[in-house]
Amino acid sequence: MSCLSAHAAEAPEAVVAAVNAAFEPLLAQYDVPGLAVGVTVNGEHYFFNYGVAARDTRAAVNENTLFELGSVSKMFTSTLGNYAVAQGHMALDDHPSKYMPELAGTPIDQAALLHLGTYTVGGLPLQFPEAASMEAFFQQWQPQAAPGARRDYSNPAIGLFGYVAAKAMGRDFADIAQTEIFPGLGLQSTYIHVPEAAMANYAWGYRDGRAMRVNPGWLSDEAYGVKSTTADMIRFVEANIAPDDLSGPLKSAVQATQVGYFRVNDTVQGLGWEQYPFPVALDQLLAGNSPAMSMEPNPATALNPPAQPSGPTLFNKTGSTNGFGAYVAFVPAQRIGVVMLANTAFPIPARVTATHAVLEQLAKLN
Repeated sequence: MSCLSAHAAEAPEAVVAAVNAAFEPLLAQYDVPGLAVGVTVNGEHYFFNYGVAARDTRAAVNENTLFELGSVSKMFTSTLGNYAVAQGHMALDDHPSKYMPELAGTPIDQAALLHLGTYTVGGLPLQFPEAASMEAFFQQWQPQAAPGARRDYSNPAIGLFGYVAAKAMGRDFADIAQTEIFPGLGLQSTYIHVPEAAMANYAWGYRDGRAMRVNPGWLSDEAYGVKSTTADMIRFVEANIAPDDLSGPLKSAVQATQVGYFRVNDTVQGLGWEQYPFPVALDQLLAGNSPAMSMEPNPATALNPPAQPSGPTLFNKTGSTNGFGAYVAFVPAQRIGVVMLANTAFPIPARVTATHAVLEQLAKLN
């Protein structure tokens, strides 16, 4: 079941055809209960909604349905960290113990905050293992490589980056995100802690037929805790396409998330987005979002100086929780972007393939 929003009903026929052809078949193929797609092209926003937000109520998905973003949340964490830098609260070459004295003298304190935010600390795991506490884990961790030598995609790494940024500002991470970052970006329905008034819009996620929502864990707010809508996420994409429309430290913060710091295979890793020259071959985009990149160590080469995009560039990020899947990709030079949110974590290659097909069609409209 598909439903065009009022805005999507006004979309160019080529956009409607591309989105429906790319995304609608995924519902049956992967047993996806509900899927919301937002598209921006030349400043115009279109929303395409498929299926249901909850199987019991059969409530239809729309652009105001709240989905868990999973690791797309990390883009807000990197924005918040760069916001702290822009305001002079911290520097990327600081070390964690400056804000967490309990880490002084530990191996992780050999890394700079930049290494935390780019997953190049030297071997932090994807998820937290069992430990007495978050602090105890970081105190006991032993590196497998020097800082900056390799990329290991890691919730503890970006989580600690966000946690330290908030401590540098003397506040709680969720409070800063929800009172400064989200409103500053024009986001009206984006939360870490969903308020009671918004719970009716919060979709249920599904895995193996079971309804579920994310469970909190160590640094979950920073690593995978944001919930949002396609309406808001398209606003976030627009803020990244045209950060000059923002003001002050937030403008600097968004711009900083698009700077490249390390080359990892054919991907450039920023303190935030992962990036590729555009147009990009589907195989290259799939490789950059593959299990080999997210589950295995990969050699990293520092870009000195850090690289501003020199031509049309695609920025992207995937995200999943146990019950939700997300993907965001945009090309500022083309003024195009796609947001896909679903209430099941169907395979990432399918998300990337569908989005790539739509972006190719959107690029032809310019």
